[in-house]
Amino acid sequence: MNDCLFTGRNQFPILIKNEPDKITKPIQFKFENENENENEKQIKQISSGNFGTIFLFENGKAIEYISENDSNQNPEKIQIEENIQKVTVGYFNEAILTKEGNVFARGLINSSNIEHFTNISSLIEDTNDRIIQDVVTAHGSIYLLTSNQNAYGIGYNYYGQLGLDSETLEKAEKPILMMKNVSKIFSGISSNHVFLLNSNQELFACGDNKFAQLGLGESRKDETKIQKLTKIQNIPKGKIIDIQSGYYHSVMLIENDDRKRQLYSCGEFHTNGLGKTENTYEFTEIKSDLFEDDYILEISVGNNHTLVLTFNSKLIGFGWNPYGGLGNGGTYQSTPMQIELPKLRFNEDIFKYHISCGEFRSFLYYSPFLSTPFSNLEEDLIKLFGRKEFCDISFKTKNGEIIEAHKLILKYRLKDENEIEKVKEIISKKSIKNQIKYLK
Repeated sequence: MNDCLFTGRNQFPILIKNEPDKITKPIQFKFENENENENEKQIKQISSGNFGTIFLFENGKAIEYISENDSNQNPEKIQIEENIQKVTVGYFNEAILTKEGNVFARGLINSSNIEHFTNISSLIEDTNDRIIQDVVTAHGSIYLLTSNQNAYGIGYNYYGQLGLDSETLEKAEKPILMMKNVSKIFSGISSNHVFLLNSNQELFACGDNKFAQLGLGESRKDETKIQKLTKIQNIPKGKIIDIQSGYYHSVMLIENDDRKRQLYSCGEFHTNGLGKTENTYEFTEIKSDLFEDDYILEISVGNNHTLVLTFNSKLIGFGWNPYGGLGNGGTYQSTPMQIELPKLRFNEDIFKYHISCGEFRSFLYYSPFLSTPFSNLEEDLIKLFGRKEFCDISFKTKNGEIIEAHKLILKYRLKDENEIEKVKEIISKKSIKNQIKYLK
């Protein structure tokens, strides 16, 4: 059974019992599931939006709690025949990525059938581009990243968030090719803007900019709609690990050459998770003693609040907090603050904890099945083996080591030849034994 913490607007009366509608400090709960299959009690991922929260389990099945204050509310089992790999919930849309590379979505992307899942990847005109690698939902749009590294958008385009003139196209009910040679797509559950990162670490963005949430600089702060993908200048030096967007702001996680991770943000500070007390028109660092001598593992952004999880088992939050989603007692927090947590298994399993912010709620949960983006081979191996010193594992030579090395290379898409050879050398000399199950 997973450790799972919840704070914020409690719209799950059956799931989180005997608690008020507004939970202002993290509480621990056990996910109750009457299914006899034990795997269906092991949470892999949680994604929460405005109207619903989806729980994905290790066995590839998922259920959703619709956000209604109804004491008789029961979860809805998502009827997708294929094995589900990822769930993502936006404000008006939600999407399911399957092992086969298909994306099923529902919501306001489809005017004629908003309540049932539709295979939107099958609507891509280029039939050779229908295998999806990743999917991201936003306020009213959904973005697809194909195995050919092409980015598509579907849904609302009122702010130009599909990279097209909004007066020409207010909404797309079929995926539209936005950009080629894309390595990552970033957006947020309530965001009307999107960031696309190419293989050269060049960042492009389009969409809503009325709060300077695209980071284009003060000279362009009055351009409220960016309807064409625009390159973001003055990006902090380092590798972009993640970008999470709210309605008013964006937060970027960067790793520099010294492997130190730093947070940067842009947008307006009034009621959001900017982490600062002044407007920021381009990405500038969020400074706090809480980040010193620590390593940021994950970030998550809701509508107006931001959470940060660190290697030293700190949960840090900032932003607007009307329903207690920050877990700090219910007050607004303009700058980073450490959140007090119940005792968990952090010290031994910190790499297996994950955070997920909904619009007015937040989850922190234990999941050994969810991949976390790490920047180099050593950290990938640390996460894979579930401990800090992977070389301490007891090894035994077997004939299949090189094959398993190739599996590891494919799993993490390693492209650097030195890293590939390092993996081969490690695994050819030492056996991963039972830990190899994570590769299958």
